[in-house]
Amino acid sequence: MEVPIQGYLVHSDNSDSSHSHKLYITSWDGRPVHTHHFSGHTSFDVGHNHYYAGVTEPAPSGVQHVHNYMTKTSFNDGHLHSISGTTGPAVPLPSGGHYHFFEGYTTVDGRVPHRHAYHGRTGNED
Repeated sequence: MEVPIQGYLVHSDNSDSSHSHKLYITSWDGRPVHTHHFSGHTSFDVGHNHYYAGVTEPAPSGVQHVHNYMTKTSFNDGHLHSISGTTGPAVPLPSGGHYHFFEGYTTVDGRVPHRHAYHGRTGNED
């Protein structure tokens, strides 16, 4: 299945071999895309918790959808964790827009290997 997308590519003028490009998608299958901010804190395990914040990947506006997300936690107790997953479907807001629920477990890290649970809801669409 082919889905037409539009966007733009940002190129660095850095001349070394480690430069990168970023692709910013502006429409998916003819529909504008949007993102959501998310933040929160993890469960308290092994004597500490972590904070996290990020922005979801883009998804099409005006249709039922989910967003992928990924971020790193704060550096607490000598380590950090990765968080990633897929939100639930869009939940409409009475004033317009929508949000998404998300939940999961961090990666296993730390001098005493462990993971944390997390859950929350995104902000309204950006």
